[in-house]
Amino acid sequence: MKRILSLLLLAVLTASLLALPAQAAAPANRFHDLGDNSAAMSVESLRLLGVMDGFADGSFRPNAQLTRAQFCKMVVCALNAEDELGLYRTVTIYPDVKPSHWAAAYINMAAKGKNAISGYSDGKFYPDRTVTLGQAATILLRVLGYKDENVGGVWPDSYLSFAASIGLTDGVDTANGSLPLNRSDAATLFNNLLQADVQGEKGSSAFLSSAGLTTVPDMVLVSSNAKGPDGEETAMLFANGEVYQMAGDKVSNGTLNGYKGTLVLEGSRVRTFIPDARGVSRSVVASKIEEFQIIDRSGSKYSVATATKVYYQGKETTWGEVRAWLNPGASLTLYLGSAGNVEYIFVGGGGTASEAIVVYEKGSTKGFESLAGNMGGYKIYKNGSKANAKDMRPYDVATYSSSTNTIRVCDTRLTGYYESCTPSPTEPTSIRVLGNDFPVLTSARATLAKFRPGDQITLLLTEDNQVAGAVKPGTSGAGANAIGVVESIAGTSVKVQLLCGITIEGTVDLGAMGNEKLEEIRTEELQNIANRMVRVSSTGKNTIGLVRLGGGVSGALDLEKRKLGSSNLAETVSVYRYTSKGLETLSLNDLGAGPISAGEISYAHVNWAGQVDVIVLGGVNNGGVFYGRVSITVGSREDSYRISVVSPDGTKGPYYSNYDITHGTYVAAVESTTGLGFSSLKPLTVMKDVPNTAWSGRSAVTIDGRSYSVPSNVMCYNKDISSWVTLEEAHAYTGKCDMYASDDGVIRAIEIDTRFHD
Repeated sequence: MKRILSLLLLAVLTASLLALPAQAAAPANRFHDLGDNSAAMSVESLRLLGVMDGFADGSFRPNAQLTRAQFCKMVVCALNAEDELGLYRTVTIYPDVKPSHWAAAYINMAAKGKNAISGYSDGKFYPDRTVTLGQAATILLRVLGYKDENVGGVWPDSYLSFAASIGLTDGVDTANGSLPLNRSDAATLFNNLLQADVQGEKGSSAFLSSAGLTTVPDMVLVSSNAKGPDGEETAMLFANGEVYQMAGDKVSNGTLNGYKGTLVLEGSRVRTFIPDARGVSRSVVASKIEEFQIIDRSGSKYSVATATKVYYQGKETTWGEVRAWLNPGASLTLYLGSAGNVEYIFVGGGGTASEAIVVYEKGSTKGFESLAGNMGGYKIYKNGSKANAKDMRPYDVATYSSSTNTIRVCDTRLTGYYESCTPSPTEPTSIRVLGNDFPVLTSARATLAKFRPGDQITLLLTEDNQVAGAVKPGTSGAGANAIGVVESIAGTSVKVQLLCGITIEGTVDLGAMGNEKLEEIRTEELQNIANRMVRVSSTGKNTIGLVRLGGGVSGALDLEKRKLGSSNLAETVSVYRYTSKGLETLSLNDLGAGPISAGEISYAHVNWAGQVDVIVLGGVNNGGVFYGRVSITVGSREDSYRISVVSPDGTKGPYYSNYDITHGTYVAAVESTTGLGFSSLKPLTVMKDVPNTAWSGRSAVTIDGRSYSVPSNVMCYNKDISSWVTLEEAHAYTGKCDMYASDDGVIRAIEIDTRFHD
């Protein structure tokens, strides 16, 4: 048995992934024949470690078979033992492996230095013979310290079975151990080896530790092109802010960006990075974003916790902190645990862009192929929607996400006053506009060098809000389009949350709000834009010009046909509603099935394709809409009465009013800007005696053929006890109820009493 095993071990060691070590592909490129992302990541981890590489033509040739000599080199490199090769270069152990053979030192070290293999019974090594899967698994078990007595049984079945039990063959088809091992499967085996237990020592870093390397688990790689201590943009940046220089002359091609895994160090430098999330990442476009759940366009639901880590614009934050400003249509890369829960999230395609292409001609995708590392099979997404070449427009910005093999195109443009930069205007790495510091990609520095602090400038932004280029304001086809919501106002100081994810702060330029108005009137108008949708710009340092947005596409919103007036809705349409508490984010599913009148639509934005991508519901000319139940008391004035609108969230009023409305009516109310009355009291549409059988789950009800959505916080009033109750209590109390709906197809109130007892 030992003699047979020796022959088999000898056969295995001939394989290697480093086919042409002197003619490796440029590290900036992915191998064009590795379409599977999991395989590409395995290969990249091993390439950085020096265990494998590709060919001069940029290919990896995953189906090519391996020789014994090549496999010897892989074993030695995986053991981090190359410094010891000098001891084995000039000796001859096997007659067919002379010192002049390119792999002589590797073969001699693997056989005698590491006792991993031995030659054939005739004393020869046969370095150019191929190796089988069974032989490869046996050799790697030897590398891990396992012996015959640990495995036992019949070769190769027992060895493959044991290898599977420790995870060594995960991801490899082991049905036939006698088949030649190809390069793709070898990459998977060696990646498993890096994370395997060593005989007598448990733990995913045991093998790497035995090779003299240090491991740091649970690291999230943000960028492989960060500026390192040597000043070159070849270091790895992690989500915790730490930057590590690569060892030797290796440079990562970005395939590993956006993944959580184990950082492998030799001293203080990176030897490699091993993702532990292969095969469980999923790119989605969100249709609804809730506190504990993400729903994508297909209707799939993903559980998420408040403390879930989110990587946004190159920084680590939490779901609880960013959720409120992630809109429907947001592109998310989710990393899922074994139970299907979301372990962490990248906003965008995964990782942080390190280079970009600016489109200058309509329909052009020039440079996209090289941006993707000459990797075929990528898909194009523009502003989160699937797109193709004909959808490209001048001044669009394209970046590449290696973790999802997608080109991410963004058309966000921001015009403002150039406040400052770092370190210099001719080679800026950061530029400050509208009170925000924007990272500058290397490829953008040439266009930015034409501007100086004090200039007006239009920035061309990537999906993750880095500067990819700059043009003069007014450039045809490059108009500013950044819009957002006024988050807070203190005097004339304002904070605006842009829909692209940037928060800007400054002093409002009151003159920009109407030169013919007195300042005090403009100041009052400023207070009325709190929580409103606005377009922003700046003409001076620390100043912000705001234009409140209204209008847009005319016509009703037809949810069944997905049209607003004559315009189609974008695949990633974002929907908002003005309420007394500010701007509420919705999904189309929240709006029921019926049409929404033009009067309920305060603003609509049309995108590059002529589709509506932003809809804002509610009255834009008044204060926020407040839903509640009318309470009337007699006033002290002659022939007058006082009206309050009451809800579980509070009371508006009482105000003196001459509205012709009755006590107990459910209304959509709007307070006047003076705060002294109601500018609008509109009764909700009442539907009597709605049976419990009309409900479709907890969040929808169908009445006379029309579907209405029911918010989780819908107000419910029990007339028997004159008190607000929960939805569950109302549903259980009677078999029927009265429902009150707003024009947008949402049930705003439910009322019950004993008239409906079964």
